[in-house]
Amino acid sequence: MKGFFEGSATALITPFDESGVNYDVLGQLIEFQIANGTDAIVFLGTTGEPSTMSFEEEHILMDYAVKKVNKRTKVIFGCGSNNTADAVMTAKAAEKFGGDGLLAVTPYYNKCTQNGLVAYYKAICEAVSLPVIAYNVPGRTGVEIQPATMAKIAEIPNIAGMKDAGGNMSKTMETLRLTRDKCDLYSGEDALNFPILAVGGAGVISVVSNIAPRQVKALCSLVKAGKTAEAIALNDRLLPLANACFVEVNPIPVKEAVNLLGFHAGVPRAPLTQMESANREKLIAAMKTFGLECHA
Repeated sequence: MKGFFEGSATALITPFDESGVNYDVLGQLIEFQIANGTDAIVFLGTTGEPSTMSFEEEHILMDYAVKKVNKRTKVIFGCGSNNTADAVMTAKAAEKFGGDGLLAVTPYYNKCTQNGLVAYYKAICEAVSLPVIAYNVPGRTGVEIQPATMAKIAEIPNIAGMKDAGGNMSKTMETLRLTRDKCDLYSGEDALNFPILAVGGAGVISVVSNIAPRQVKALCSLVKAGKTAEAIALNDRLLPLANACFVEVNPIPVKEAVNLLGFHAGVPRAPLTQMESANREKLIAAMKTFGLECHA
């Protein structure tokens, strides 16, 4: 299927405090995203740290997010797992709580075959009626959706597209060539947002838009409008900020960046740690150069 969403989606952090999810701050972050024109919010993606959350925590967050957003933008929930049964269970919960769509990362650790990937996405899609975006991030999972495999996955009726964080533009181009008339492709790598949009990507699922949602949305709009020179200029401004958000493993830097903006987002859950001081200074410098006010 095509057209589930276009433009910018934010892979939102999950703010934590000593008692669990900080819903006051989560609500503030949701309002910040909506006020700045974000087309969709992804909860419980990689940036949201679901791997350190219980199913109960995830379900409470799903219920809160749908009610708080209140149909003002699309709500997408991460549901992927190394256990297909768990992925299906989370997908069903997301549908029950009223999510608009799902983001399903490839199975990790098990390292299934390409045929296994097709079976995995078929199982998730057959369990729900929601649009499902396949998430290709081999650097984290050890499994890569090959272009020919994505062409098969795209035949599943409620597959809405692929979030591509593979970092290989040659494979991205081949995937687009094989799936353009079947489903959409979204950039999942902030450093490649512009080129992926330029060659036909429908949008981005962005980490840096946690702190620069208006500008990431503007980049998508400029490319769609054919304003290439303006898009390049904006991308040149965004790129150093995006790179700073990945100076340590995601979501360590972007969570600190959200804190620096004045939101009390807390720290990542173990085994992730607080940002190293030298890298924090690099992040602050990039934020200030971009024009963001830091509460360091």
